[in-house]
Amino acid sequence: MLSVLRVHLPSDIPIVGCELSPYVLLRRPDKTVTTDDVPESAPLDGHFLRYKWYRIQSDRKVAVCSVHPSEQATLQCLGCVKAKIPVAKSYHCSPKCFSDAWQHHRVLHDRAASAVNENGNEEEEIFGRFNSTGSGVISASLTGSASSTSLTNGSTPLYPTAVTQRSGGETWFEVGCSKTYTPTTDDIGHVLKFECVVIDAETKLPVGQPNTLLTSRVIPAPSPSPRRLISVGGADMMGQLDSDGRLSSSGTFTVLSYNILSDSYASSELYSYCPSWALSWPYRRQNLLREIVGYCADIVCLQEVQCDHFDEFFAPELDKHGYQALYKRKTNEVYSGNIHTIDGCATFFRRDRFSHVKKYEVEFNKAAQSLTEVPVQTTQKKVALNRLVKDNVALIVVLEAKFTNQGADNPGKRQLLCVANTHVNVQQELKDVKIWQVHTLLKGLEKIAASADIPMLVCGDFNSVPGSAPHSLLAMGKVDPLHPDLLVDPLAILRPHSKLTHQLPLVSAYSAFLRGIGLGLEQQRRRMDPATNEPLFTNCTRDFIGTLDYIFYTADSLTVESLLELLDEDSLRKDTALPSPEWSSDHIALLAEFRCVPRTRH
Repeated sequence: MLSVLRVHLPSDIPIVGCELSPYVLLRRPDKTVTTDDVPESAPLDGHFLRYKWYRIQSDRKVAVCSVHPSEQATLQCLGCVKAKIPVAKSYHCSPKCFSDAWQHHRVLHDRAASAVNENGNEEEEIFGRFNSTGSGVISASLTGSASSTSLTNGSTPLYPTAVTQRSGGETWFEVGCSKTYTPTTDDIGHVLKFECVVIDAETKLPVGQPNTLLTSRVIPAPSPSPRRLISVGGADMMGQLDSDGRLSSSGTFTVLSYNILSDSYASSELYSYCPSWALSWPYRRQNLLREIVGYCADIVCLQEVQCDHFDEFFAPELDKHGYQALYKRKTNEVYSGNIHTIDGCATFFRRDRFSHVKKYEVEFNKAAQSLTEVPVQTTQKKVALNRLVKDNVALIVVLEAKFTNQGADNPGKRQLLCVANTHVNVQQELKDVKIWQVHTLLKGLEKIAASADIPMLVCGDFNSVPGSAPHSLLAMGKVDPLHPDLLVDPLAILRPHSKLTHQLPLVSAYSAFLRGIGLGLEQQRRRMDPATNEPLFTNCTRDFIGTLDYIFYTADSLTVESLLELLDEDSLRKDTALPSPEWSSDHIALLAEFRCVPRTRH
């Protein structure tokens, strides 16, 4: 007979908005073991599985710490209450927690003092407010919480009218009747129970005892403080958004570049400092989607997007927000894992702002094959290919703007835009391969530029720090022949060094923070390296902190209007590396607002 051997949850902490998918191990009638589902529509030997989810209602709802969301809060900042800062951000688990977080936490107070908080009331409704005493210690009562009756888990409404179970003085409400369940804001602070039982298909009665498990208390999804768009003229761009959350100027567009950290690389061994629940893909994908959608960018360039995650999650989810999706998977000459989990570059654009004209796919492996087709000995060719073939790719997309190009010298002309999205090889010892890949991409872009009068954007994770040879090639159009990176060239693919040039007038978008004027830029300048005109970091782990990601643009046809503010150590909290519960990648997103300008005539 069909029997359940074991049930458990892969994630140790349930989080609002993140699907819970239990692992159910079954023994079939033939004694074989499986994890396949046995639904009522396809019974096995006259039996099927029935699932139920319950929320315990008799336990006291508790607040959770805003810094350590897996910990129960014991203190509430009364300054937050008075300033009407979202109540969820006011809780801390201990005096030390509050003290350690104060440098970051005080920023919330400073912002609240200078502007009316826009979403405090909303978050208060969602999370409720605990009554507080004069000492700032949380009392146990909760005044209320909002409901989201439009959501369902399985076919059961989230707000059933009747109690479904009473056991040992505990009251349980049924909240779901499918194998998976997505916690809601009403579950915050409560324990959930999962129940799995074998059912006789004919009598519809349970066979044997149900298998159950209890979760820990549901926590809200941690959310970082929103990052603002900063005008390079010094004005704060927040407040100048239209009803859809986009900048109101029709002649500008925004571009986001973000390495989202592929799930296949997000191991607990590599990121042991990140809680396992915050490192899990069900949590990270929702947190990343929230962040990406929140930027309201017109063009989105993502790196390290797994093939299956693009097809099953990002493409359909961003389609709901009006984005068309294009994708280039890495090649797999080197990759030996599941082909569906290999990552690549994904470019999305708003259909109401752009239309797709053309797509180019750059496979650096193919370029390596052609490079080694010159007459050489077989052994030399094999060595060369082993060094150069690394599966990296670039996705180049030509778009046509649907908005008017204000200030253009020829308003009737089609406004095209070329966007390159790439992820350069990560291995630090292969400096020659990095330079060669970047040079190969730039030569391809030069051919496109020669065939059309078109502004260009070059976005991505170049795995190269400011001042490195790849960065110099991008930013300066050439590499100093004496650059130390050129000493690593066992295949002589970088010689003569004079060939390492390009004619595209590329400038790094974030260098505009150092060129701009106004008081609003002073804080951003402190987060920039004046020697290289780049951010101090775009990648922050326990082992490395530095800049690897860039947005370059052709300065003769585009100008930077504003930039997404940079994070600093206070923003990340001094004891936090990435990824973290708030930020779900080890990279930070870069975003720039551009305006097309008439090309300079010579």
